[in-house]
Amino acid sequence: MHERESKPPTETPEWHVRTLGPRTFRSPLGLSTVLGDGVPDYVDDRTRILFDVELLAGIAFDPTRAFEKAGPRESLFFDPTSVRAAIVTSGGLCPGINDVIRSIVLHLHHKYGVKDVLGIRYGFEGLDPACGHEPMILDPEAVRHIHTRGGTVIGTSRGRREPAVMMDTLERLGVDILFAIGGDGTMRAAHVIAEEALRRGRKLAVVGVPKTIDNDVAYVDKTFGFETAVSMAKVAIDAAHTEALSARNGVGLVKLMGREAGFIAAHATLASHDVNVCLVPEVRYELDGEHGLLAWLERRLAARGHAVIVAAEGCGKFLVPTETLAAPRDPSGNLRFAARELDIGAHLRGRIEQHFRDRHLPLTLKYIDPSYMIRGVPANAMDAVFCDQLARNAAHAAMAGKTDVLVGRWHRGFTHVPLALALSAVKRIDPDRELWLAVTETTGQPRFVSAVESRPDGP
Repeated sequence: MHERESKPPTETPEWHVRTLGPRTFRSPLGLSTVLGDGVPDYVDDRTRILFDVELLAGIAFDPTRAFEKAGPRESLFFDPTSVRAAIVTSGGLCPGINDVIRSIVLHLHHKYGVKDVLGIRYGFEGLDPACGHEPMILDPEAVRHIHTRGGTVIGTSRGRREPAVMMDTLERLGVDILFAIGGDGTMRAAHVIAEEALRRGRKLAVVGVPKTIDNDVAYVDKTFGFETAVSMAKVAIDAAHTEALSARNGVGLVKLMGREAGFIAAHATLASHDVNVCLVPEVRYELDGEHGLLAWLERRLAARGHAVIVAAEGCGKFLVPTETLAAPRDPSGNLRFAARELDIGAHLRGRIEQHFRDRHLPLTLKYIDPSYMIRGVPANAMDAVFCDQLARNAAHAAMAGKTDVLVGRWHRGFTHVPLALALSAVKRIDPDRELWLAVTETTGQPRFVSAVESRPDGP
């Protein structure tokens, strides 16, 4: 389900993918240029994947709103025998990072003949000489088993670095291709590096692979690690449901990841079928009052004797006016929702327990926060396949000289998304579309705002 892409109305998206120049080297992949001959084909640069596929009959659509299709090109910009590539991972952990690293290295090595790949240590810190991190050599032996464990073998970090300093390091290292694996902050850094390379006249291909466990990168229908995260979240919800059923007036409360977007909470709720309330950052709710969550929960327990509540961490923004609060932030500038002021899990637990104490009503509440268990596990089977697909398409894009671009997926097709376009919007759950409708129909939850009738039903 594609949720809304929020973009300032004055901006005009740029769909054109920048390339470094003419492609003069023949691809060693040995694919076909003839359709229907039974051999996999090279992709023509003119092939497009439409952004809009849902149309009103009789209403014209704009065919220029389309992504360049990803895939192998017949000719290359770089000579595989002399090119040097580098990989950087930045931001929080996510299942599948090592899978992407491994597949990029193996595909470059075995299919293109690229022998020189570096791993930039500890995120963009590794491009700042002041941090003292030397790059790691990535060859088939170095990445042989890394897909069997979570995390990132080359390390990660948060925080901004000066574009000129990072570009100086890349030039000193002789890097021709930079693969950036990360979320919106990482893609923003990759974009400024690509712009700095352009300013200097440096032929550097910068290709992003979107990594965010929250699945909130715009113009991309799914990011790797998301399916694994939802599966792990469901395990936590199942445990909370068991605890709730096993006690008188039992409540299972689960806090899941999701700073600004509640996709994990929403999809895990749908996967579980045992959640009674799902709270996400995109939908306002109230705790107090006749129509608030606390009064509803009291009625629910009186009627059914148990309840399961799932809350995305970003719901903590409703607790305090964050625009005026000197709230704690991480080195990348993101609000730290695990901090005391913004921790929705601890806040909900305290408010629910206090509500029932004040009314002298029995309550057994079990609180589960599986956040770091979700982030640090290896990718599951479907995510492992997806990681490999993204990595191979990233390698194809880079060797063809595509730059300032990320490899995404849209309508099941792999795409080249200009970084400027991806960064011009945010992806959020749209309360008026199918995903949130499915959640509310599955849970049976009301809106938890004034003047809306609430009911204590649901599974």
